[in-house]
Amino acid sequence: MDPATATALLLARIQFAANISFHILFPTITIALGWVLFYLRIQATRTGEPRFLDAYRLWVKVFALSFALGVVSGVTMSFQFGTNWPGFMERVGNVAGPLLAYEVLTAFFLEATFLAVMLFGIGRVSTFVHTLSTFLVAFGTTMSAFWILVLNSWMHTPQGFEMRPNEAGVMVAHVTSWFEVIFTPSMPYRLGHMLIASFLTVAFLMAGIAAFQWLRGNRSAGTLTSLRTGVVLAAVLIPVQIFVGDLHGLNTLEHQPAKVAAMEGIWYTEQGAGLRLFAIPDQEARTNHFELVVPNLASLILTHEWNGTVRGLTEFAPKIPPVAPVFFAFRLMVGIGMLMLLVSWVAAWSLRRGRAPGKWLARGLVAMTFSGWVATLAGWYVTEIGRQPWLVTGVLTTADAAGPVPAATIGISLAMYLALYAALLVAYIVTLFHLAKKDGAPDTPVPDGPILDGRPPKAMAMAAE
Repeated sequence: MDPATATALLLARIQFAANISFHILFPTITIALGWVLFYLRIQATRTGEPRFLDAYRLWVKVFALSFALGVVSGVTMSFQFGTNWPGFMERVGNVAGPLLAYEVLTAFFLEATFLAVMLFGIGRVSTFVHTLSTFLVAFGTTMSAFWILVLNSWMHTPQGFEMRPNEAGVMVAHVTSWFEVIFTPSMPYRLGHMLIASFLTVAFLMAGIAAFQWLRGNRSAGTLTSLRTGVVLAAVLIPVQIFVGDLHGLNTLEHQPAKVAAMEGIWYTEQGAGLRLFAIPDQEARTNHFELVVPNLASLILTHEWNGTVRGLTEFAPKIPPVAPVFFAFRLMVGIGMLMLLVSWVAAWSLRRGRAPGKWLARGLVAMTFSGWVATLAGWYVTEIGRQPWLVTGVLTTADAAGPVPAATIGISLAMYLALYAALLVAYIVTLFHLAKKDGAPDTPVPDGPILDGRPPKAMAMAAE
């Protein structure tokens, strides 16, 4: 590959990575937040307590804001299939096209149809219709995630197709079994891992924003409800995510062993492989510098055997992923996950029996507000960079899918994308905290002693009526 083509390919990859990194932030929120809103709406109807509806009113605004940015960034991302990556749709469009169409037909239309009712329906439609609309929007976001992850999983572990030449002699994928295309070996693990990641992202977002409100003096029952909902959700789901992540890792070891070797920084096949807590991978020399290794632990984690065999990267040369980004992104994801586990369990213990959060706990939760984003992005980098040089594993390389767009053209559009995305991200975060400042009553006095589950005394509730 000549230098100009290599530069254009690198810039095209960076541009798509920038687009998908920005886009994924918002579906990661809306997928789970839709179900949290459904829970709050059900609780408001079941208990008659206003605190659930108060929390609902704030978080439905956050949903709308996130949904809007997710839709816009998703449309922008899809344009690149026709500009920077025409080979993708040309070679595997018979698989990718219908799956993307299913996502629009079964998910996006459902969300778009009932979103307005969910946003503006309180007091305008019956409780049943409003609750149903909230459920359908939540279901739509999950279906959207399902179809996107079906396509993504097929790209990692493709099956249910055969390659046949078209009129121009180009080998094109033709589906032989839609069941096999949809239910690839990695799809259940990838879907479960992503859905739980979405719930954890929302859990810490809710806890962080509510803690911010608490520090500013908003001690309303709705604020404490959001705080406790986020903390409990995180504390319960992180152990589940660790379990699902382990299953996902075993599946990846079976179907994409080169990715696992890059994650662990293992260059040569080892029996009783050690876990490299830290290292600086050197891809040219095929070695690591400054290793900090725990003996046999990688084999125990990956194979569940003390002396299990883990294949090294050299077995897959020359088609191996960029090792350093995968290695460090994996450790960032795991490190953030462990921190989330610690913070959520400490918070859950501190808030037991309806206690109010202390100042330091609240500050810690504010600092962790966007920790789910960091962990999710790190996980996606492991997944997608770890697949290289393949776009569709064993079928289509990234280089073969790239279009003839000059490097200069891609560079200009990339710079524009980065500037726009930075501005939009700042605007999103500022708007988020602005909504938090406006929500509730910041001058509500702090009651003495524990606050039982965020519920005001009956006398206060009657006075509020």
